[in-house]
Amino acid sequence: MESERTPDTTPRRKTALTGSARKLKDNAADWHNLILKWDKLNDEGSTIANKIVNQGISKGSQQHNIMLEDLEGSNSTNTEETAGHSRELEEECSKLLAVVDRMSRVLSKMEKLVSTGRGVLELEMFQCGAAGRPTPLFLTWPTTLFVEVSAKLYEAYSQELRLKQAILQELAHTSRADLSMVHLSCWLHQPYLDDSLRLQLEGLLLETGHRTL
Repeated sequence: MESERTPDTTPRRKTALTGSARKLKDNAADWHNLILKWDKLNDEGSTIANKIVNQGISKGSQQHNIMLEDLEGSNSTNTEETAGHSRELEEECSKLLAVVDRMSRVLSKMEKLVSTGRGVLELEMFQCGAAGRPTPLFLTWPTTLFVEVSAKLYEAYSQELRLKQAILQELAHTSRADLSMVHLSCWLHQPYLDDSLRLQLEGLLLETGHRTL
């Protein structure tokens, strides 16, 4: 991931960071890159989820027509077409499951970033005491703030993953158009990832020199 660690292409003066400062700066860039990956997966999943909803509604309508034909004593239903539709729906569900699994792997990497930040803080407290270091590693943030921001980001993405997993379980089994649209909206707009998280990420990048004013 070393080759991805610069979130933007703005030229900046090289600094020879080492130790805790290097780890926290790398963490900030990794947060940026992982969130970009999450956003791409969310867009990919949204496209697949939309197909599942359309196929699910179509399948529900198809089943309704079959019931009517049975009541009328008609055997004109094309069972081969119905089976093909079910296979397509199953394939799209498998694709969405793969997206959620990849999101889970992204979250696991986020968890490691939180752990690394806590390790830096524990080392600092061991070396400097509970009050921490007398001067910040970068601009103004104490090391505790890096840990707090990472923990908030991780918790929000954890909640969002749980929501994605719930949507995955329900999406293919919902034939009601209104409920399906709620599922789609929740997937796309990600209610647990509000604007404040983006601001905290930008603050993290600014503090560590990945962003400039």
